[in-house]
Amino acid sequence: MGEAKVSVAKDQSELQNFMRNLLNDMQALEYMLDNHWFEAGITRIGAEQEMCIVDNKTYKPAKINLKVIEAMKDCEWLDTELAQFNLETNMTPVEFTGNCFRQMEDENLVYLAKIKKTLKAMGANIALTGILPTLRKTDLDLENLTEKPRYMGLMKSLKNHLIGNAFELNLNGIDELHVKHDSPLLEACNTSFQVHLQVEPKDFVCLYNIAQMLTGPTIAIAANSPLVFGKRLWHESRIALFQQSLDTRTSQDHLRERSPRVNFGTGWLQGSILEIYKEDIARFRVLMTSDEVENSLEQILKKKTPKLKALQVHNSTVYRWNRPCYGISANGQPHLRIEARVLPAGPTVVDEMANAAFWLGALVGMKKHCHDVTTLLSWEDVRDNFMKAARFGMDTKFNWFNDRKLPAAELLLKELLPLAKEGLLEKKVDTSDIDRYLGIIRERTEAHMTGARWQLRAFTKLKQSITTDEATAVLTACIVKNQEKEMPVHTWELPDPGELEEYVPSRLRVEEFMTTDLITVQKEDLIDFVTELMNWRKIRYMPVEDAKGKLVGLITSRLLLRHYSRNQQLNGKVLNATVQDIMITKPLTATTKTTIMEALRVMRENQVGCLPVVHEKENELVGIITEMDFLRVSSRLMERLELANAK
Repeated sequence: MGEAKVSVAKDQSELQNFMRNLLNDMQALEYMLDNHWFEAGITRIGAEQEMCIVDNKTYKPAKINLKVIEAMKDCEWLDTELAQFNLETNMTPVEFTGNCFRQMEDENLVYLAKIKKTLKAMGANIALTGILPTLRKTDLDLENLTEKPRYMGLMKSLKNHLIGNAFELNLNGIDELHVKHDSPLLEACNTSFQVHLQVEPKDFVCLYNIAQMLTGPTIAIAANSPLVFGKRLWHESRIALFQQSLDTRTSQDHLRERSPRVNFGTGWLQGSILEIYKEDIARFRVLMTSDEVENSLEQILKKKTPKLKALQVHNSTVYRWNRPCYGISANGQPHLRIEARVLPAGPTVVDEMANAAFWLGALVGMKKHCHDVTTLLSWEDVRDNFMKAARFGMDTKFNWFNDRKLPAAELLLKELLPLAKEGLLEKKVDTSDIDRYLGIIRERTEAHMTGARWQLRAFTKLKQSITTDEATAVLTACIVKNQEKEMPVHTWELPDPGELEEYVPSRLRVEEFMTTDLITVQKEDLIDFVTELMNWRKIRYMPVEDAKGKLVGLITSRLLLRHYSRNQQLNGKVLNATVQDIMITKPLTATTKTTIMEALRVMRENQVGCLPVVHEKENELVGIITEMDFLRVSSRLMERLELANAK
């Protein structure tokens, strides 16, 4: 969140005082820009590495980030993130020249190695991926929020600004995901590799517009977030998930436009960085205030560089994919940065550095040839490229200069990679490093294999022989293994179901193996209709729900047999019997948080073959588990035992 010492305003007076400081900061920033206070003549780059902590046996989220922080309390480069299973490291800014990328890569690997060493003693590891495949919706309950005031305050404030009654996710890809959640902690699904570029004020407008234009192609080649809760969605699902998880808007009858706090922007930048800050202050209410504020105008009068704390706090709660940043260099001079937030974590550190080198090189290379990209491509085309790339990754066809439509591979290989190389050469980056990092981008493009495509292919293959839960565990285990080897993703082999050394389904919750693709009936439906449905679908259990999706009963094949044996005909006519005449009105149920062992015990003790799964509070039908689900799990265990004995 940028500033650590933040809170929710206690009253209107505190909020008004913060707003006064925010306005002062804007005046101070404008003064510093007009009077050339900003550092010039040097360009630095930096990065933030977000990661997921996973259990080293189940590969599910391990909620131990505060324990890790305590064990590594002397490491100033390490910090928490929103959820208890996330961590973040901050790279040391380096001058954009020479072996800068190799320095950053080596530093990142050293930091990760130290974290892994600490985690090993805790039975955990780290995974670098845009969205962790093994994440469950219940992992995003507020009880898993990192216990720090700034995170709790942000969650509370976002919920207070919610216009509707829930935060919702609605994404369509190969599969569909339509869920609601009671908090914005869904945002914690996302992990990124955020790259910073220091920019001189005179170049900010030009480079920011180029960054916007390059966002679509950068997403296409870097995509690494295709799975959410076992659903195959967008190639870079982070884009939609991040926006929707923090979206306080709701659908309305009228056509009033409201901007989401996570956004790509509303048009080209024209004058200066001030336009962005002014728009964000105008559009978005203050969520958090700072416990430590300064009078920035007084600092200006004293010829001291102000920290602009109020502005930085507000900026940290508006999530542009290319975000402007203000900072103070070690020499005391202020500086400006562009923060690229679209790059996902992973698949490996070397992949991340290749993505960074491509983006930074293309920025510099494009500026060399065109100072105003707004004359070459419309804003609407750029925004369209951004959304298409998030959905389709390397399968995107881009809008490009001279009204051309270019496939991603052609655009990257023929136009953007040569520009990136030219830009890196201009910055005097070591040629061996240019060849190494841009070579990875070239080979990835030629192989048409991003992290997203690899995950989609691997997951689809695994699902043909094992359950969804085991497939996500095998997939994550393979990701972690390949990351240990620092193998670029385009060289990865597809995983085999047997690659996970240990799989313990007894630890699972019902939500992880229940069937959610349900065929249901209502109590007014004819028994004959139910019989045909169950015959067509080859199922033995049929949940009965009302028009609102709440469970009201259960039909079983045994009930149908009993009905037809006793009451099939009366006076030579078939009875128009309905579901409510024979259904079980109060079936035994499970909730999503019920463990697999508890569900098995209930079914065994009550001699039932299924348990409808309902929402804990609303009795809404969300799935069903049957003896066939247990048979699939047990058969996999037997196969594993047989393989182990054979070894």
